[in-house]
Amino acid sequence: MRAVAFAAFGAAPEVTELPAPEPGPGEVLVQVRASSVNGFDLGVLGGFLQGVYEYEFPVVIGKDFAGVVAAVGEGVTEVAVGDGVFGVVMRPTLGQGGFAEYVAVPQGYGLARLPEGLDHARAGVLGLAGTAALNAVDAVAPVAGETVLISGATGGVGALAIQLAAARGATVIATARPGAEAEFVAGLGAAHAVDHADLTAGVRAVAPGGVAAALHLAGDGTAVAGLLAKGGRFASTVHFTPEDAGERDLKVTTVMADPNPATLAMLADEVVAGRLRVPVAKVYPLEEAPRAIADFTGGTLGKLAVSI
Repeated sequence: MRAVAFAAFGAAPEVTELPAPEPGPGEVLVQVRASSVNGFDLGVLGGFLQGVYEYEFPVVIGKDFAGVVAAVGEGVTEVAVGDGVFGVVMRPTLGQGGFAEYVAVPQGYGLARLPEGLDHARAGVLGLAGTAALNAVDAVAPVAGETVLISGATGGVGALAIQLAAARGATVIATARPGAEAEFVAGLGAAHAVDHADLTAGVRAVAPGGVAAALHLAGDGTAVAGLLAKGGRFASTVHFTPEDAGERDLKVTTVMADPNPATLAMLADEVVAGRLRVPVAKVYPLEEAPRAIADFTGGTLGKLAVSI
């Protein structure tokens, strides 16, 4: 099968031929149709997850996937060959990934059926970013009328978090440069766009007393936390914890995306119902996946998808 993998620490990812995996007990073999680039992939490539995961070289990149069940292992009852599925690769080691024609994943976690009305392209970028966005918004639990700051709002997680927070009636302040970025976040439901280069002044102009909640998806965590009102809620997907959290009575949550089947199914239903838009900035063929990874490092408006 074709796959995008890297052969050793420090090696660049490249398109290569690898044996197709076989599903073990409790596993589902998915013929992948789409995937996407996530920040997690940069961590894998950089070797930053050594000690957290075992690297089984060659390591195939890609956490997301959407496709069709090609085979099932012993004991699989949740899906059958031919079913459309999507989700997040949740294997105990780093080796198999979504940037491949096939991937074997456990049936019980990180996998959900693909509902009618959700295409592979959108499903292939939804799993990890959607779960992280929902988990982060749930962590700060905004209610109608509260002001929420989202730092890192133009990326895949941020684009979905804006919509999820706004749907709960929150007034969203999103970090975005003037121009295309500001228009992008406004189109997703942000009430205000502030340039991260002048974050403090921009947010204080909207919320002089501080914001009720903040999502730290990117940027200066100290600056973002500093804009919370006393007793505010702070959630970080990059595991930043404000040093003065105790002094200011902040509720702090470090978010680790939990792509359980119920969460994935709920996100898919929201997309199909038209309540959640999945912004795909560009689609790359598998052969150009290394370019997608490089482009991701420069920042995106939404998600970069890979078509297999």
